[in-house]
Formats: sequence, C-alpha cells, structure tokens
Amino acid sequence: MFELVEVNHEDADVIEKPQLSFMQDAWLRLRKNKAAIASLIILILLIIMAAIGPSLSKYDPYTQDSSRINLPPRIPGIEKLGIFDGTQEIAGKKVNVYEQKHIKDYYWFGTDSLGRDLFSRVWQGTRVSLYIAFLAALIDMVIGVTYGLISGYKGGQVDNVMQRIVEILYGVPNLIVVILMLLIFAPGILSITVAMVTTGWLGMSRVVRGQVLKLKNMEYVLAAKTLGASNTRILFKHLLPNLAGVIIINTMFTIPTAIFFEAFLSFIGIGLQAPKASLGTLIQDGYQTFQFLPFQLWIPAAVICILLIAFNLLGDGLRDAFDPKMRD
Repeated sequence: MFELVEVNHEDADVIEKPQLSFMQDAWLRLRKNKAAIASLIILILLIIMAAIGPSLSKYDPYTQDSSRINLPPRIPGIEKLGIFDGTQEIAGKKVNVYEQKHIKDYYWFGTDSLGRDLFSRVWQGTRVSLYIAFLAALIDMVIGVTYGLISGYKGGQVDNVMQRIVEILYGVPNLIVVILMLLIFAPGILSITVAMVTTGWLGMSRVVRGQVLKLKNMEYVLAAKTLGASNTRILFKHLLPNLAGVIIINTMFTIPTAIFFEAFLSFIGIGLQAPKASLGTLIQDGYQTFQFLPFQLWIPAAVICILLIAFNLLGDGLRDAFDPKMRD
C-alpha cells in the first residue's frame, strides 16, 4: 500500500536569483574588475581637476610675468622632504631659484618660459583636450550609429552603396583630411573637431552595421514587423537598445584616440595655436626645454599618459562586462 504524504511547499527550500537587467548585470561584473574601477575613479578625479583646477590657482593660465620665467615646482609642506622645493641644478650646483629671485609665492608645477603658471595651464589644457575628445566622440557616435543602423537594416543595394562610400573614405589618410580642414578653417578647436569627425565615425558605423545584420532577423524583430511596427520604431526601439553595449565600448576607445590625435596635431604645430593651451601644446613647449627644464615636459606628459591608460583600462573592463560570454 502506498501512503500519500502532503508536502508543504512553503517549508521547502527555495533557490532564487535576483532579477537583474542587462545594465545592472554589467555593472556588477564591472565592479569585480579592480583595474577598471580604479581607472574610473582616476578619470573622475582628472575630470574634476580639469573643471576646477584653473580656479584653484590664483594665477591666470595666460598671464605672462617675465620676472618669474622657468621657475621649478615648489609645493608647501612637501618642500621640506627635499622634493618640489624650488631648487634647480645650475652649472653643477643645486640652487633655490625662488630665493635667488626673492619670490615668496609657490608655483606647484612651476612656470614656463613666459612666466605663466603651469598648474593652471596644465588643467586648462586638460580641459580643452577632454572637451575636444568628448565632442569628437559624441559626434562620431551619432553619425556612426545612424549610418550603421540604416546600412545594416536596409541591406541590398542601399547597403552596397553606403559601404562603398565608407571604403572610399577609409582610403583617405586622416592627416590629409586634417591639412585640408586647416586650409578651410583657422587652426583651432573647430578645425580639429571637424577633421577628426570627417573619418572618425567609420569604425563605429561598421561595427554597428555588423551587429544590425546579425540582429535584424531575430524573432523579436520579425514579431515587431508582423505587428506593423515602423522601421524607425524597430531601429530605435528594438535594435538600438541591444547595441548599447557595443556603442559604449567603441565610444570609450574613441575618446583616448581623440585625445592622442589632438595632442599629436598640436605637437607638430597644426593644432591649437598660442596662447591657447592643450596637453599637446604644453608637451610641445616642454619638449623645447627638456634637457635643462624637464619638469615642463614631464608634468603634461604624465597627465596625458594617465588619461590614455585609464580610458583604455576602463574600455577593457566595459568590454568584458558587456560580453555575454563572460557571465558567471
């Protein structure tokens, strides 16, 4: 004989996993990447300093003072440790330049060859470089995503024509485009941004197109078509949210490329022009006096290196966080 046993489901052990959205799941996996989180913190601090750094100094980044040229870094408190104490080696002897010139003020990053405060100029230059990079990345994202969405979704002859245009633009060297832009516009933020945007969106468009070609035949897209959804709604309501991870990752890698490209243009003399400051112009100025005033090159070079490394490490972390194959 079999005996029926009543089971109380309320007392049974229930194993449940909290419901997480795609972005919440990506954030949880990103938090496990210590390098990416450290890079994010560093970037936030640098962006804050770029925003408020010039205001922290009582010296204007563009004001020249011939009596205070080429002063080495001097930081209160730290100078007692024998570093950043305003000393400089002249003719084989260590000389306190501030005492020699009877200067009681402190210049944390020193001054340049025109007596301008490097602390305020470095953060002003960082602000300009980040502005150009974020602006170029934003425009690249808008143009590249729109172009890739239309090309991949339409397919056929439309896709063939649009991709031939991309291939033609890919064959034009970026530096040639920059020089042509400088012939049209005066050297400055506008010309650099336009030059970077002219061909910078090509990579984004190709990545988005490839993803759209893979997603446009998925069941949820076919169901939306069956229900009579318009192409615009399918593109921006169904396909675009599923491309968010790819777009964010590519944008994060576009920003350091734009920062380096702006610095390169300014360094070779076809970017921002004096007296405007960017990391590229500061490195170019410091390069001329590197042998006997190395701090004028080291400080802006260190800032741009930290920016590039932090953006790339954060981009790597976001790539792993948005990759479904990396899920536990």
